Amino acid sequence: MKRRHVLFAGTSALLLPRAMAHHGWGSFDESQPIYLEGVVKQVTWVNPHATLVIEMPANAALPADLASRKLPAQERAVDAAAILSKTRAAAKRGEWTVELAPLNRMQAWQVPETKVGERVALIGYTYANEQGPQRLRAEYLFAGGQAYGLRSLPVRG
Repeated sequence: MKRRHVLFAGTSALLLPRAMAHHGWGSFDESQPIYLEGVVKQVTWVNPHATLVIEMPANAALPADLASRKLPAQERAVDAAAILSKTRAAAKRGEWTVELAPLNRMQAWQVPETKVGERVALIGYTYANEQGPQRLRAEYLFAGGQAYGLRSLPVRG
């Protein structure tokens, strides 16, 4: 019996830091969605999340048509209109690390693997008042003329 407890405690100790890093969404401010647009510099298309590094240029701005863009319907109730109306351009320029969805969700949305050099746009969340590292948890991805919702699965039917 003691051996099981030791084994469980040891395994838990090894996995806890990874679980905390993976599920640390609480530090992202979902009341302030931001818009990023830039060129992909690096792609990591593996679980637990596909990740991009993009270069946001100094002249990046919020597109005039953003509020009228059609966003995909999602199974989980996500108020796309409210997100679009609150979205502002990111204040920080330069290199951003972007966390996309897990690969099974990317496959469900039929998102083609992003390539280095491709131009993408994203709406998502970062730290309150953009304090901290330039990291975005993506809510929507705009790539190849398509819009993809990344929080939940696509509505079929």
